[in-house]
Amino acid sequence: MKLKVVQENLRKALWKRIDAGELTGTKLADQVGFKQAHISNFLNRKRQLSIAGFDKILAVQKLSVLDLLDPNEVSKRATIFPPSEDEFENVVVVEPQVAADDLLVQAMHVKDVLKFKKAFLERLHVESERSRADWQRFVLIKVDAHEGMSMYPRLLPGSTVLIDRHYNSLKPYREGERNMYAVRAGGGCVIKYVELLGQNLVLRPHNEAYPISVVPIEEGKRAVDYIVGRVCHVANET
Repeated sequence: MKLKVVQENLRKALWKRIDAGELTGTKLADQVGFKQAHISNFLNRKRQLSIAGFDKILAVQKLSVLDLLDPNEVSKRATIFPPSEDEFENVVVVEPQVAADDLLVQAMHVKDVLKFKKAFLERLHVESERSRADWQRFVLIKVDAHEGMSMYPRLLPGSTVLIDRHYNSLKPYREGERNMYAVRAGGGCVIKYVELLGQNLVLRPHNEAYPISVVPIEEGKRAVDYIVGRVCHVANET
């Protein structure tokens, strides 16, 4: 939301108090140490407030910026789903780009919600080369036809994969088995096996009919910066 809109909402809040007899322009000017004309010009949309002036009015009128936001907008952008009280945890389905980039998923980006047993999620161990403690740990994405077939038969077109974003190491989860990863590529993320070769990530499909791709690691970055997380559960549509 733009500052101009927030200032307009402050103006409306002040007029509401003035109309209710709780406030006057003179009283407000005295409270913040401004000339009455300055306050009058703001109330009558002839000027905007400086950031300092805006903060002063919020303080003396005991208002928060949250009081000036559209509740629907706040709801859209809020992170959701506090810890569940039962044996199941809510895990959100999002677009691949959201899974790759957003530390906390906002409500407006949630496409669906699936439930997983807490006992299952708690058994999954973390292997982190760079802390992701501030990241929402589990997210789900639905793979498209190309991604699904490139990892066939481990995935199918339309598969929904659970990604553990706290597992960003290339260390095998189980000895002798290759991890599937969600990896940043092409503005979103792809599902592949991953190997580190010099300053490149080699992304390998399971289906040999599909090509291997190579992602050069940019200067100043590490492999961990490209790994979104480990695929720890797959649900195939039937």
